[in-house]
Amino acid sequence: VVHLQHPNHTYCITGQSVPGVLLLVLAYLLRNTCLGFRFQFFVDGQKTLHAAILRAFSWVHNLGLLLDWYPLQDKCARELSLAMNGTTLRNEALAELSSLLWYGRVESAKTFLRNLPKTQMKNPDAIRRLLGYFERNQPYIPCYEVRKRLGLRNSSNRGEKMNDLLVSHRQKHQGMSWSV
Repeated sequence: VVHLQHPNHTYCITGQSVPGVLLLVLAYLLRNTCLGFRFQFFVDGQKTLHAAILRAFSWVHNLGLLLDWYPLQDKCARELSLAMNGTTLRNEALAELSSLLWYGRVESAKTFLRNLPKTQMKNPDAIRRLLGYFERNQPYIPCYEVRKRLGLRNSSNRGEKMNDLLVSHRQKHQGMSWSV
């Protein structure tokens, strides 16, 4: 599901595959002469989605990917739950980590994780996975606080809400038909 928005217009585009939906987005942009605008994609941490967007729009000079705040925080919570000994230690680490990431301080977040006492950990591999996640997604982690103060979006929740509404409509009015 893609939620397209530009001055005075919003559209929801759905499809069966990421490449198919990106092709529809490109067709919309070409048809409506929108190639001069900034293209801002709000994404979760899925590697294949990032790669597909970057491949499909490699020719665009004003392209931005922004990691949605909720999946970022959720990934941190899940990995810290696996890594830390107990919920108290996990919650303390998550609070510190979330604060650093909210302000876009990814290098400080990585340093914080590297300096966690080994005695507080039950699974150091979870910390390594989280560090790898930060490495891959660092270019897409902004200062969420600045975006919030400027009234800019920090999440893809509009597109996700559209997906929920579309699925709900299909289930209620089409006898749960999932066919093409």
